[in-house]
Amino acid sequence: MAEELKRFPDPKQLSPLALAFIGDGVYSLLVRERLLQISGKPIGELHKESVKLVNAKAQSNAIELISEKLTEEEMGIYKRGRNANSAHHPKNTDVIDYRRATGVEALFGYLYLSNRLDRMYELF
Repeated sequence: MAEELKRFPDPKQLSPLALAFIGDGVYSLLVRERLLQISGKPIGELHKESVKLVNAKAQSNAIELISEKLTEEEMGIYKRGRNANSAHHPKNTDVIDYRRATGVEALFGYLYLSNRLDRMYELF
């Protein structure tokens, strides 16, 4: 599977929602990895912590922390994700947070599929 990912077509050719689809999983994995590194809590508590960090509001806040560090290319990917029209409408969060979170997920999906893992970890 790693070989297949390295040969993935140019991620820029994917729709922003496709990037967000993979980015959602990548972001969740990064949060879980970090929680394991910094916490000795039981798995049930780790899950509760991850839920607090992997949601639209938390991801919307994350862009505030990293936006000044983004390259033009990365900001463009973020904006494509943020501005993508989704058929899904959020129930438990406002539309602005939801769209910003989609942009963050698209960015992390793009970095992952581009095999720019060092940059992905740096921004995370």
